[in-house]
Amino acid sequence: MNEVKSYLTDFGKYVVQQSKTNLTKKGKKDTGQLYNSIGYELQVSKNSFRLSFKMADYGKFIDEGVKGVSSSTKAPNSPFKFGTGTGMKGGLTNGIDGWVKRKRIQFKNRGNGQFLSYEETKRRIINSIWNKGIRPTDFFKRPFELAFKRLPDELTEAYALEVDKFLKDTLK
Repeated sequence: MNEVKSYLTDFGKYVVQQSKTNLTKKGKKDTGQLYNSIGYELQVSKNSFRLSFKMADYGKFIDEGVKGVSSSTKAPNSPFKFGTGTGMKGGLTNGIDGWVKRKRIQFKNRGNGQFLSYEETKRRIINSIWNKGIRPTDFFKRPFELAFKRLPDELTEAYALEVDKFLKDTLK
């Protein structure tokens, strides 16, 4: 039991550490909210183990990408799509609003070269993301799969772990 607990603890630590590293390398550590929310929890009982990963809700969209309303070329395999009516209302708008102001991003008018307002810049960015989608980063999925492959065969067979099911349960 202690050996299994040790393997799963190392597995959890590795996935969390590599996920955080990937976020930083891919330039997705803007406010640090997602970065700081990533963690794991290992629950041990007499006959079972439960390992779960936690992160801010929007982390799954960053990890798996989102299909756009008019195009799914950026994230063709993503289970998420803008415009379905199932997501949180205003999440994209609020996120981009804060990002544009923090980064002090302002587009220029092509005609006269003047800077557009933050509001107009935000509107154009949101429109583009809404229509084209968000490219997946696999910041979590990739380290999870790599760490899973490194687990001893006896452990994965004994507990009948399946990567797809485990990933889906973990990200919920």
